[in-house]
Amino acid sequence: MGGSLNANHLLFLGQGALWTIGLSAIALIGGGLVGFLIALARVSPRKSVRLLSGAYVQLVQGTPLLVIMFLGYFGLSALGLRITPLWAAGASLTIYVGAYFGEIWRGCIQAVPRPQWEAAEGLGLSRTQRMLKVILPQAMRIATPPTVGFMVQIIKNTSLASVVGFVELARSGQIINNSLFEPFLIYAIIALIYFALCFPISLLSRRLERRMGVGRAKLMPA
Repeated sequence: MGGSLNANHLLFLGQGALWTIGLSAIALIGGGLVGFLIALARVSPRKSVRLLSGAYVQLVQGTPLLVIMFLGYFGLSALGLRITPLWAAGASLTIYVGAYFGEIWRGCIQAVPRPQWEAAEGLGLSRTQRMLKVILPQAMRIATPPTVGFMVQIIKNTSLASVVGFVELARSGQIINNSLFEPFLIYAIIALIYFALCFPISLLSRRLERRMGVGRAKLMPA
């Protein structure tokens, strides 16, 4: 117990940061797939599909991620299902991110100007063809800035994975602090690492948002 911060501690923090990046990638990919399906369901012509997808979004957005983590790990364990902390954290973040991406992308799809929908329909394209060839390419351009911006929230929310025993950046810092009892120094380093991960993404999001604003201004009718 005790001692001072050394290279091994910094290496352990670096490993935690890599796990944070890896968990963020799992959440981004898994949540992106779920979010894409939810976004399509939210604009479906079938009312039942819209209601079910809307209920999913409302349920997840109305539930703290911490509770979802607990349910995913301890809830399944109570049912006799053994699940690793990585799988529990990855699945919980996928469910959480999928709901938010679904709602973000639903708004972006509906933000495509109505004349574009009408023109695609006037060409005799089926709904699938309209979505794939006309609507989604434009919606993707609109969705890029908020999607990149939400990646910052994903990275920061990975810190909650420590509640299920997953050793990411925040948990690795906690482990080191329990040994050294230097909370200010250790958590200052952790804050700097999170800043180094998130700040470039924030800059990219703002840059894309400005470019998107200029692009949309040019496309809008005078």
